[in-house]
Amino acid sequence: MTTTESGNSINSAGETALSISHVAAEASSFDTLKILYSIIGEQRVTPLFQPIIDLRSAELIGYEGSIRGPSDSLLHAPEKLLKASREFGVAYEMEMLCWSTIVSAFGRLKMNGNLFINISPDAILLNNFRMPHATPRCLPTFELPASRIVMELSDNDFGHDIVDWTALCESLNVYRAAGFKIAINDLGEWYLGMRRWSELRPNYVKIDRHFIQNVDRDPVKAQFVRSVLSIADKTHTDVLADGIETQDEMSIVQGLGVHFGQGYYIGRPTSQPSAVVPANVVRPLLMNSSGARKKTSNQTAVGSRILLTIPAVSHEATNDDVFKIIESEPFPHAIAVVDKEGCPIGLISRHVLIERLGRPYQHELYGRKPCTKFMDHNPLIVDRNIEIQELSFMMAEGDNRHLTNGFIVVEHGKYLGLGTGHDLMREITNMQIKAARYANPLTGLPGNVPINEHINQMLDSKKSFCICYCDLDHFKPFNDVYGYSMGDNVIQLTANVLTEIIDPNEDFLGHIGGDDFIAILCGDDWQIRCENVLKNFEEKIKLFFSTKDIENGGYVTENRKGEKEFHCITALSIGVVKVHPEMFSSALDLSVAATESKKKAKKIPGNSLYFNQRAYQSND
Repeated sequence: MTTTESGNSINSAGETALSISHVAAEASSFDTLKILYSIIGEQRVTPLFQPIIDLRSAELIGYEGSIRGPSDSLLHAPEKLLKASREFGVAYEMEMLCWSTIVSAFGRLKMNGNLFINISPDAILLNNFRMPHATPRCLPTFELPASRIVMELSDNDFGHDIVDWTALCESLNVYRAAGFKIAINDLGEWYLGMRRWSELRPNYVKIDRHFIQNVDRDPVKAQFVRSVLSIADKTHTDVLADGIETQDEMSIVQGLGVHFGQGYYIGRPTSQPSAVVPANVVRPLLMNSSGARKKTSNQTAVGSRILLTIPAVSHEATNDDVFKIIESEPFPHAIAVVDKEGCPIGLISRHVLIERLGRPYQHELYGRKPCTKFMDHNPLIVDRNIEIQELSFMMAEGDNRHLTNGFIVVEHGKYLGLGTGHDLMREITNMQIKAARYANPLTGLPGNVPINEHINQMLDSKKSFCICYCDLDHFKPFNDVYGYSMGDNVIQLTANVLTEIIDPNEDFLGHIGGDDFIAILCGDDWQIRCENVLKNFEEKIKLFFSTKDIENGGYVTENRKGEKEFHCITALSIGVVKVHPEMFSSALDLSVAATESKKKAKKIPGNSLYFNQRAYQSND
């Protein structure tokens, strides 16, 4: 034991332990610093790109670029890498490495759209980063104009003792003048976030993933999004929803009016990003943006699935009258109140009425009062022909009380019955299970069973329509040479271009399997739409081939015998049959004629359309 001059005792063993701990910490810090210098010096970072899409058109508008450290390092995660860089005073060098690596890869991969890339306010304010230094220097090499770069400034990087705001705004104005766009990423605390927005005047504002996750089930988050959109509209700012992880979240933010989105549901960060938006993302977006859901038959209407015929009461009825109905009816969840014409004006919840009249003296006090005393004056009222899918969106975007109280169903404005949130959720679940069972897993489009069901429904309706059998030419060699992953991307591309011509109110698109699709078009403009598909496909398929292959019209491979074979660029063939009432008796008969047309189309070189005139004339 050692005693100091002040009389304090120090255990030599404890002192040794502290010294060892201190030395270990210094050694660990030294190792981290060595790793950082190694990463910067050897440029050991990997660029990843996550797609960003337009939620209105389902088109790709660009990618957000990010970085990963060495996979065998503790600094692999970008958060740890950047945090360590700041702690050891090499943040600027690391940001420059990340910036140049991302921009270089973006140009080398010849990616389309804008590049969203993070940069800290501190880095912008450093003299070395100001125009015309670091950033523009790397742009001409890869022919990437400044107008295609969006500089993302994270709101989390703005400290309370922020750098000189005037200098930051002046620097950003220099970049704007050069063509760069500005975005605020991850709006933080409300007041501070609004202040940054007001002072920086960005082109884009990203809504933090916290407010997007479960936005379809959280009215408060939905209201936050509405508030951001309201400000964005007045400041002419584009809003981007970050962190979309489910189709429901995507549909809600689209319905609220958010124009752009990104997240794992749309596409994960990858070093080899696809140039095609997945078909399972495109289809619901285009269906929602059309303003109406697809109506194939009355079997999906609320009135034929979940209608409860519970008697309504007059607005002149008393609370006692309603209470007697509740007692006599088998478990009614609510009672509708109607006017003299039978039109609903409100809804009385069973739970609310029992709870209010069950209190001491309340029955005596309110029993003979008008029933309108305890009714909901703004219930959810829907027509019996509304589709279950449409109603589910209304319930998700509406007040939570509708899930508890249910909704009123009318026909021609008159009361018809009630529905419950529980029954609606049950039907939605059953429909999703059925859709998933028969949907193609790659594109999310209906498979063989729903295709045949829809064709038979169209034949039974005695309506004229066109059936288009779509098939890819020269797809198998492409799949063999470039791999199944690229093959899947081409199939998704085909689904996307076909989805663009579909009217969700009238038409139908199904995926038979492999590279075969069936489109049922009801408009007279079927030929124009098919020609647009072929033109669109011919342009977009070029993204999957090199410039040399495009110029040569194809590519050369070796077959199993070692012989050279030339394969043309993948093309799309469409065989069309115009169907009139009584022309075919079943989907099976029609499929034979459609297959014949498809075979004729495939005999035509390149992207082709064949119309079965013989089948059409046989009806006249």
